[in-house]
Amino acid sequence: MEERIEATLDLTDCKYLGELHQRIKESLDFPEHYGANWSAFWDSLRFDSPVEYVRIVGESTIPENLKKHLDKMHEILQRCKDECSSNGVFFGYEIID
Repeated sequence: MEERIEATLDLTDCKYLGELHQRIKESLDFPEHYGANWSAFWDSLRFDSPVEYVRIVGESTIPENLKKHLDKMHEILQRCKDECSSNGVFFGYEIID
């Protein structure tokens, strides 16, 4: 049985949307050309990243003005999980805090 490729996305004290996307890019091993928007997040998550399981930490430290972006990120992660599952491919994520 192969080990899953896992990543931790640490959002502790993330203050800006650009910083959020930079942390996503680095944690999930997205390519240099990552567009730092939610469409690019979906595309990179599905087609460019080797990561199969994401642990998200530090969400409770995000300022209120970034909460809507967390909702969008969660929506895309769930969509990826659902689509992968329906295609017999594993993808998962977990929000630690």
